[in-house]
Amino acid sequence: MKKSIHFIALALVSLTVYSCKKTKDETPNISQPEVQVGQTITGDTLKGSVKGTMVAGKTYYFYDQVTVNEGDTLLMQSGVKLLSLNPAAQLYVKGAFISLGTKDHPNWITGIDADRNPGKYKLSGLQDPNTDPGLMPTGKMWAGIQCEKTANLVDIKWTHLDFAGGTASAANPPAGYKTGDDLFVIKFQNAKGYLILEDSWIYGSTTDAVRMNGGMFSIMRNTVEKLAYNDGDGFNVKNSSVGDMAYNLIVGTAKGGTKASNKGTYGSVQTNVNMYNNTYITGGWRSVDPDRGANVNFEEGAKGKAYNNIFVNCRTGLRILENPAADTNNCFYGYNWSYGDSLSIVNQFYPPTHATHPSPNDIPSPSSFYPGYPNSFALGQVYSAPALVGKNNPQFVNFPLPVTGTLTLYNFVGNYDFHLASNSPALGKGYTGFSAIDATSAGVSRAEFKATVTAPSADLGAYPANGSGNQH
Repeated sequence: MKKSIHFIALALVSLTVYSCKKTKDETPNISQPEVQVGQTITGDTLKGSVKGTMVAGKTYYFYDQVTVNEGDTLLMQSGVKLLSLNPAAQLYVKGAFISLGTKDHPNWITGIDADRNPGKYKLSGLQDPNTDPGLMPTGKMWAGIQCEKTANLVDIKWTHLDFAGGTASAANPPAGYKTGDDLFVIKFQNAKGYLILEDSWIYGSTTDAVRMNGGMFSIMRNTVEKLAYNDGDGFNVKNSSVGDMAYNLIVGTAKGGTKASNKGTYGSVQTNVNMYNNTYITGGWRSVDPDRGANVNFEEGAKGKAYNNIFVNCRTGLRILENPAADTNNCFYGYNWSYGDSLSIVNQFYPPTHATHPSPNDIPSPSSFYPGYPNSFALGQVYSAPALVGKNNPQFVNFPLPVTGTLTLYNFVGNYDFHLASNSPALGKGYTGFSAIDATSAGVSRAEFKATVTAPSADLGAYPANGSGNQH
């Protein structure tokens, strides 16, 4: 894990570019110098094997599989747009891919139709999922960032990854997929590699936003909306994946929000994930499996911590799986806040079919409704808590609780504001007696590429009052 990654400016070779459309230089006035790797990419259309630097403020296009070869790096400076001309367009990473957007000049990777018609797909009001263009696979899509086992770094900061996914083609399926498989927004599968995803946005997908089959990671301060139609999680990691998922706002996923499993044999390390200070809103209501609408999920030999999270109107509560069992002796959790607008929701704060043991520090306190707590807890114990319906509102700045209408409609951020109001009872109720894993810091040596790790906060959810959390 301590092997450092160094990037050498190499001559730009095996790069095929040709003009799709003339664009003017829209380079922003950036106060800090832009990072460059290798030569700058000329032309505006990427094709074939590509390496080097995409220049700040410019718009580029791609229409097929664009490959970053082993040992090569493709870097996006700030304010760059990379637009798909074909839903099959994808970044196929065998080396390193880096997107260095900034708060003032974020990057975008999306379909050209979505870029030209943002209001057509990103609706500002409630919409039936069956007719929501943000959830339908159309020409707005692109095929995601698909990594080979040799990919050593994917580093994405302040970047919009909108409408990624689709299905693996028979002609050119990425590694690890079969023809017809749903494509993840990001698939990473190097147990000795590094994934950093921070301060970015993911909107619309075919399935999971991130799937990791091994690797060190830091997933922090991202905003995720409308993931998948009926089968997809937010951040989903497997065997030999180690890192933090923190300060993420996750709204309207088809299935779960953050998930850790030790399933598979991708390396020699047990999956270990800290999930803290996240805010989960209306997750799981489009899932084909009613048991898989969890916000936090540990299963099949995984271990980790889950503290200081806010769960609002999610289909099921914190899920510690009993078969195949999570490493329950090394799963630590508590100080989590749960709210539900219906009896079916509050009766799943602690899913009775799973091994989740109520924590005395949770809100609401399990001693107020869980029968015989803490002495009589047993797997399969059912409880009913009608008094909790509509109680313990976390007091967001702007979000309707109780909601009006069907929960599946509340799957986007829009004009809602999930910061905690100044009178929120969730302020100061968290636990800070643990540290982030910070799994990527030892291996990523260059300062501009390092993760920015935010420590746990006593204010629950993704938006602590001191402004250190989610920046969106």
